[in-house]
Amino acid sequence: MADSGVVPKRKRHGMLKLYYGIHDDDPSSQNASTDPCDINGAHFKPEIFLAKLMNERSLTELMDNENDMVRQIRSLDSDMQTLVYENYNKFISATDTIRKMKNDFKKMEDEMDRLATNMEAITEFSASISSTLQDRRQQINKLSSVHSLLKKLQFLFELPTRLNKCIELNAYGQAVRYYTRARAVLHQYQHMPSFQSIQDECSVIVNHLTEKLQQQFNQKDSSPKQLAICVDLLLQLGQPAEGLCDQFLTNAKERLEEDLDKLKSQIDCKENDESGDTENHQTSEDYLNMSMDVLEYVDCGCNGFLSNLSLVVASYQELFLGKRSVQNDDFYDVAFSKLQEFVAELINIYFDYVERRIKVENESNDTTLLVRALDRFYRRIQSVHKLMPSANISRTGTEIVKKAAHGCVQHSLSTLNRHFTDCLTDVRQELASPQMAGLHKPINLSLILNNLETSLIDKLKSILTSLQAFTVSDVTFAQKSDFLEPFCNKEVREGLVVQFICFITSSTNEFCDGMHDKGSTPPALLLVLSRLCLDFEQSTIQYILSTVDEQFMIYDRSSLTSLSDLCSQIKNTAQKLLNHYVQTQGLIVSQMIRKSVETRDWLNTIEPRNVRAVMKRVVEDITSIDTQVGMLYEEGVRKAHSHSSGSSRRTYGNYSTSRPQRNTQWSYTPSTSNFDQNLLSNIQKLFSERIEIFSAVEANKVSVLTGIVKISLKTFLECVRVRTFGRYGLQQIQVDTHYLQLYLWRFVSDENLVHVLLEEIVSSAVHRCVEPSLMEPSVVELICDRG
Repeated sequence: MADSGVVPKRKRHGMLKLYYGIHDDDPSSQNASTDPCDINGAHFKPEIFLAKLMNERSLTELMDNENDMVRQIRSLDSDMQTLVYENYNKFISATDTIRKMKNDFKKMEDEMDRLATNMEAITEFSASISSTLQDRRQQINKLSSVHSLLKKLQFLFELPTRLNKCIELNAYGQAVRYYTRARAVLHQYQHMPSFQSIQDECSVIVNHLTEKLQQQFNQKDSSPKQLAICVDLLLQLGQPAEGLCDQFLTNAKERLEEDLDKLKSQIDCKENDESGDTENHQTSEDYLNMSMDVLEYVDCGCNGFLSNLSLVVASYQELFLGKRSVQNDDFYDVAFSKLQEFVAELINIYFDYVERRIKVENESNDTTLLVRALDRFYRRIQSVHKLMPSANISRTGTEIVKKAAHGCVQHSLSTLNRHFTDCLTDVRQELASPQMAGLHKPINLSLILNNLETSLIDKLKSILTSLQAFTVSDVTFAQKSDFLEPFCNKEVREGLVVQFICFITSSTNEFCDGMHDKGSTPPALLLVLSRLCLDFEQSTIQYILSTVDEQFMIYDRSSLTSLSDLCSQIKNTAQKLLNHYVQTQGLIVSQMIRKSVETRDWLNTIEPRNVRAVMKRVVEDITSIDTQVGMLYEEGVRKAHSHSSGSSRRTYGNYSTSRPQRNTQWSYTPSTSNFDQNLLSNIQKLFSERIEIFSAVEANKVSVLTGIVKISLKTFLECVRVRTFGRYGLQQIQVDTHYLQLYLWRFVSDENLVHVLLEEIVSSAVHRCVEPSLMEPSVVELICDRG
């Protein structure tokens, strides 16, 4: 009995699952239904479940389980009641729908019965008509054919009237259709007098219609569409195709040349506007033409000339080439050749005008507008190319786009070159402004260099950003590999960036090669340019090239200029500029020293009481140069000496104490023979290190100052060697050299250089002195300290 009660419950449970879309083939449900103790499974056995509970659970757990099951049963009952309440309206609606469907089906059955009855009646009526008219069918067919013939005859007799009426209404196409419809019949029955008269009358009318069409065909204000209609009608009337072909192209050429003249006038206005000649532009129309930009110009050409040309080509092909089965092969070849010549002549003129207009536009800075114009031009050229693939219009259009891109890059390069030149001019003015104002405060060369580098890089990045308009995805020609890759590699990277770097290299080189007036080039400018080139070599060039490669997606650099080549060139330029700066500054200091030596009477001078002003000026200038170079270059490395204390340097003038090995030289007395002194000096030079005066300097402050000091002291030495000194003249040289030693050692990399050169100066003065007598070292120190 228990099993019989479980089965209906299982059936109801299955129906509910079917209603709510719960399927038994769910893998999770299948795995759960195999356990007979699973209360939610399909194979649940209550007896086994109860026995298991009673065996495994205690009394307290059984009571808790009972309470839990009671709560679940109540919850399920509540859910069932809620479910019934929620679906009550659905049950009511379904009942009403079923009741309504029964009524509708009943009405449909009645209508189908009536339809069947009507069909039977119609069938019977049709059969009775067929049986009635069976004997007269042939007679009816004959009468019908006679009626049709009479209508045709009526059309023929009314044809002249119809033609005249159509001509009066300018319905030429309808008149041609009427005539071509009846022409074969009239020709077939022209031997009959009645038909002959109709044909003669129609011939006169058709001749008049032909004249009308010819007049419309020759009108200058006729559009290409009207020309095509006229040609089509004249061909239908039997006019010779070859003559119409020539006349069609001639008339079309006149109208297209008007479009070209309009484009040419725009170019003339733009060129006159660029040259500043505005005398001929006085009317409002000329002013509007003059102000048309390149995008408007391309739109004017595309919407005017190219549209009309496309319509002419399409009409010509449809009229003279599209009916090849009617024409012979010779005519097709001749007609096609004429069309090619016609298109080639006009499209070349149009391309020439577009190139001229774009060339003028390249001088502006609106690259985005130019690219939009080129994109529209290229798109329209592709549509014209589809009409005439054999004319190579697409290739020529692509070449124009490439030339325009090349011209834009070249203009950008010229802009960059001018900007660099202007920046140099601004730097010159900034360097000269304190001197013109009489101020002696130091100029911040580091700030000038930073502004110069920032200005150049910002200008280059701005131009690169504008040139990216040629590579955006929505530009048609930018998707072509034969344009994109050469533009990015050859034009932008090589033609713009590399050439700009080379221009900087060559322009700065000119300051060293004598192409600029050395006197007009401020030494500080040479120093700034050398530091600029060095910064380019160390980091800026790499940054610029990586930016270009990233923006223009340049991956294959095998055929491009390498970074190392550019860095090597500009590094050599930096070295030349630095060498030239040292030579220039050394020359300036040397000129002061040379003039001070040459303009003084060293034989008759008075006893020295102080250091000459020119020596103080030399130390001041070298100190100023040291400050100037220190703004841009690092300190550098100096050679270490064991006697590097300040006191030992300051006792240089006391030759008998600080240089005991040279006491004989500085303790020179008249009793010593000149031969012995010369021999001693020459032996000393043999064992001293050779000093390279004009050697290349390193990129640091100590090396630069060392080069300037060497040139200055070498000039001092050579000037002393050609002068003759008296006793006090020699002592003045002794004071001056000691003063220089007190200050110049701190600027050079090796203070022995200063020692050796100054000793040679004093030695040469001793040799050139008529009464050699050196001043006491203590007195020399006192004078220098006081000075």
